[in-house]
Amino acid sequence: MASSLHSSSITRVGFRTQFLGADLVPESSCFRSVSFPYQLKSFVPAKPVESYKMSAVVKAVSSLDQVELDLSLSPRVNSVKPSKTVAITDQATALVQAGVPVIRLAAGEPDFDTPAPIAEAGKTAIREGYTRYTPNAGTLELREAICRKLKEENGLSYTSDQILVSNGAKQSIVQAVLAVCSPGDEVLIPAPFWVSYPEMARLADATPVILPTRIEDNFLLDPKLLESKLTEKSRLLILCSPSNPTGSVYHKGLLEEIAKIAARHPRLLVLSDEIYEHIIYSPATHTSFASLPGMWERTLTVNGFSKAFAMTGWRLGYIAGPKHFVAACNKIQSQFTSGASSISQKAAVAALGLGHAGGEAVATMVKAFRERRDFLVRSFGELEGVKISEPMGAFYLFIDFSSYYGTEAEGFGKIDNSESLCRYLLDQGQVALVPGDAFGDDTCIRISYAASLTTVQAAVERIKKALIALKRPAHV
Repeated sequence: MASSLHSSSITRVGFRTQFLGADLVPESSCFRSVSFPYQLKSFVPAKPVESYKMSAVVKAVSSLDQVELDLSLSPRVNSVKPSKTVAITDQATALVQAGVPVIRLAAGEPDFDTPAPIAEAGKTAIREGYTRYTPNAGTLELREAICRKLKEENGLSYTSDQILVSNGAKQSIVQAVLAVCSPGDEVLIPAPFWVSYPEMARLADATPVILPTRIEDNFLLDPKLLESKLTEKSRLLILCSPSNPTGSVYHKGLLEEIAKIAARHPRLLVLSDEIYEHIIYSPATHTSFASLPGMWERTLTVNGFSKAFAMTGWRLGYIAGPKHFVAACNKIQSQFTSGASSISQKAAVAALGLGHAGGEAVATMVKAFRERRDFLVRSFGELEGVKISEPMGAFYLFIDFSSYYGTEAEGFGKIDNSESLCRYLLDQGQVALVPGDAFGDDTCIRISYAASLTTVQAAVERIKKALIALKRPAHV
């Protein structure tokens, strides 16, 4: 019997992997995960790691002809670009783990620990056995706490069935895009933009329509440009204030102009990404788009706990909006991830209990962010040809370094764009930054100052030293 089975029905799957000009590198290595391939002489293997080809063959033991396995991917997935911020952050982390003293200013992650009362609430939840599934939409306790927060801090009235808690604000956003966009719809996105917005639109088979802004206007959307780009296919406008990557804050007057335009287009919804709401520097103030006259019915407000409360690893965000749209997002989540972590939700209740805008714990972090921002603006303002829009929120500086394009560095080559400049600064300065082309503006580079002031100061020193070494090519 065994022999018969072996010869007639057992198949084996064999994989052939060929690496071109390179030794096998573990999957966790980031040397080939970043979108721009390059090598740093002091710490890469002798052989450069390049792309590899993979094929799979299903081979029958009974000597039947080989049948090649189809390894094709969905066109939807193929249309999506990988996140450059994640790739660079992972690469920088791998270099640090390999002993290279890289300063990491690429990730959008606060360097502070989660405030103690929040952490203790999570510990208590574990000790008390609060470790089971929660309702898909989130616990009633947390959703009611979110409703109170939105009412008291944002002037927005919601009921608990108009709130959906998810595994991070990123999930909240992508579910909203999937819920409201049909194939061929247009998603309007001001640039510079968070890297994931256009890709989320593509996942929904929608078309991202990029609306460029200018550094001279503090990277704020021109309402006239918005109006000129609206069509019958326009379905969703995404606004992020305070902004990632620019730190720009939309003032109430500008938002009111945008609201008047939106009101003339019945198909147009607005997704207001307010994840950096509490990280804001006076005299700037935050205005929730849904609080403007006539905008509640068409606005999906997204927020979360990662940034202001230093809870990135807790993975918790939420969306608030009209029940019709939130219920659609809830349905997607029910077939996708189900409810968020029960422990994180208990911690989030504690976060919302810290006081208005996060209380003293958040105010202390914001004060430190502002100190770092002021240092960076002052330091880079000393460089000739560099353009800066002073951020009024978040913890990013989006600097125009395009005056250095066209320069060369000995042993590196020519600086052509934001990507090659970031490669150079990582190679020569050992500082990890994110090129502006990832955010839709190739003239700039994003610097995250979610790191200690001493770390930021050391990074500036390295960057300036590397920039001084750049030379204009001699004309013959």
